[in-house]
Amino acid sequence: MSRRISGFKPTGPLQLGNYVGAIRPVVRGQHEQPTVAFIADLHALTVQHDPALVQARSREVAGLLLAAGIDPGTTVLYRQSDVAAHLELHYLLECVASYGEAHRMIQFKEKGGGGGSRLSLLTYPVLMAADILLHDIEEVPVGHDQRQHVELTRDLAERFNERYGPTFTVPRAVHPAVAARIADLAEPARKMGKTNASTAGVLFLLDPPDVLRRKVMRAVTDAGTEVVYDPDRHPGVANLLDILGALSDRDPHVLAGGFDGYGQLKATVADAVIDTLEPIRRRYQALTDEDIESVLAEGAERAAGHADQTVRRARTALGLTGGRRAPAGSPATPATAGRPH
Repeated sequence: MSRRISGFKPTGPLQLGNYVGAIRPVVRGQHEQPTVAFIADLHALTVQHDPALVQARSREVAGLLLAAGIDPGTTVLYRQSDVAAHLELHYLLECVASYGEAHRMIQFKEKGGGGGSRLSLLTYPVLMAADILLHDIEEVPVGHDQRQHVELTRDLAERFNERYGPTFTVPRAVHPAVAARIADLAEPARKMGKTNASTAGVLFLLDPPDVLRRKVMRAVTDAGTEVVYDPDRHPGVANLLDILGALSDRDPHVLAGGFDGYGQLKATVADAVIDTLEPIRRRYQALTDEDIESVLAEGAERAAGHADQTVRRARTALGLTGGRRAPAGSPATPATAGRPH
């Protein structure tokens, strides 16, 4: 079975787009294929940040993943910084990556990358590649804006394998079939994001029902009254239909024919959003910090077992010594074990 991985950066409160595009696919597929989910706290250090907030957000994200249905007994759920292999493989991959590849990454340019930027902002796509390659991942569920990073991962894996022998599994990007890009309710031309300057059009997973309903009912629509699915000419209405389609697993084109006006559409979307998110919020509130940290600690131990084997393969291929010993109780892994086939 194909192995999948999803990373969640703790740079802001999770919102509906995160749920539809990343969290729900993990929940739905975790019992059908091996799955890894991690809190990408190292990636949060690429820009100015509050250390205490990064720690708190990391725990919040982990708690929301659990509340949304991720099963730690099946899915390997952990915090990235708790597994040292991420940092070690990051450097080893930098030894086969080029400056030009890193500099071409679109997000480096979008975030104002320049002479005053942190070096980590330039090189974090290589860390992202390490995140993926550590676990011999075949499938990476991502939005279209992240596809470039998966392509870089593929390039680095193929180059390493060609130069030093078969070491890494070469992954591929997979995309959600419906509502891969949910827009901001107040600005339909923008993606709904957890770090948007204004939160008026962002549906956060921890928003209470009255807040969710108010945001949906105030959503920007379009001139006219007819409910049609036309993202180009009627982006506001199309976005509402995309949300409803994603939450009900129905075609937004078909859904459009069931409404007489915008008010009815908004009320139905608000109900669907609340029915989806309120149970998650309640389950999250029932979790304690101790519950969450316990799950993360166990997940880190499981993740390290596989990740350390991958690093040992990479070190051996590069001509270095084997590195860290296998975890206590684990069988020794020869250099050829676990290589992609």
